[in-house]
Amino acid sequence: MTERLRALSPQQWRVVLAMGAVYVIWGSTYLAIRFALETLPPFGLAGARFVISGLLAYGWARWRGAPRPTGRNWRAAAIIGALMMVAGNGGVVWAEQHLDSGLAALLIATEPLWIVVLFWLRPKGTRPTLQVAAGLALGLAGMAFLVRPGGGAAPVGALAVLFASFCWAVGSLYGRRAPLPTSPILASGMQMLSGGAMLLFISLLAGEPARVDLSQVSLRSLLAVAYLIVGGLIAFTAYGWLLRVASPVMVSTYAYVNPVVAVLLGWAFAGEPLTGGMLGAAAIILTGVAMITLNPGRPTRPQPEDEPVEDERAAA
Repeated sequence: MTERLRALSPQQWRVVLAMGAVYVIWGSTYLAIRFALETLPPFGLAGARFVISGLLAYGWARWRGAPRPTGRNWRAAAIIGALMMVAGNGGVVWAEQHLDSGLAALLIATEPLWIVVLFWLRPKGTRPTLQVAAGLALGLAGMAFLVRPGGGAAPVGALAVLFASFCWAVGSLYGRRAPLPTSPILASGMQMLSGGAMLLFISLLAGEPARVDLSQVSLRSLLAVAYLIVGGLIAFTAYGWLLRVASPVMVSTYAYVNPVVAVLLGWAFAGEPLTGGMLGAAAIILTGVAMITLNPGRPTRPQPEDEPVEDERAAA
């Protein structure tokens, strides 16, 4: 093993480090959200995180020479922000008030299942292969096992995460053809700014600011928010780079590594239960996800009838 590591080229080392960042940082965000929620409200927490991250990404991209986005770019970014940041991430943050972080990560791992269903149901949709259909059935079975009465997942939290996963899948598919800037970092910053602003507005409507006592906000919650901001930017940047230089099959493995990392961290640092039933459901879900993501015939990009929009590229 040591000899193999020594034989890696600088580029291969960069790929290894980037994959490690995506695995560990994204897998640990569920626990960070749980710690942040101890003394901070969900929508205000998520909104502040994305506004700060969005400002950093947007400012960096513009400073590096990215062209000023158009109104059409901003509309597309706002749609994606509403689907992925508000309904997607915001739904997960809200659900973690009622759900262990590890369970939330397992349920959000069903996103590839929604992608398959959406590709199938759209006009001129792509029928899943036998392997993908089997993976879809396995994933749904594991999900049903988790959300059944007595399965360990609070129904309201589980439903919120499944809805968040569905919205993330819809946003991901829309983002493939959306008229976004060619700079992935600029596009990401716009999506985070749009979604973060919406989350802060929801926080205001929900009366969260009036319920926050700044003197009671813990250092652990503040450190968790800082980790979500900085770590999230690092992992997203690493992910975007990997999409350009590494095998899509290898990059897609984050979908079933992240939940494992989240479950183990929740058990080790937050005392979350790790039951045999939960482990069994996790194995079923992740096997199904692996069968989908590792299938060479799965839909990974728009089909030929999906014409690109003015040669503009979406940030994944």
